[in-house]
Amino acid sequence: MKTVQMTLDENLVSDVDRVAKKLGMTRSAFTRQALHAAIKQVKVSELERKHREGYRRKPVAPGEFRDWETEQVWVEP
Repeated sequence: MKTVQMTLDENLVSDVDRVAKKLGMTRSAFTRQALHAAIKQVKVSELERKHREGYRRKPVAPGEFRDWETEQVWVEP
């Protein structure tokens, strides 16, 4: 692992320390987990944007999936 230095406002550090302690984690472990989650969310958002853009450029045509409609199975809970 690499050690990095960050500048954070005191309220954020206090919040991080409080939550990390509550979760039984170190500040570094909590920060790593939070950064991983943030990066994952950025990737998901980018994939969703690309998905929307693809459908905007090439919308589903009427009846495009008609042949598959009979294959759908709806399970009652």
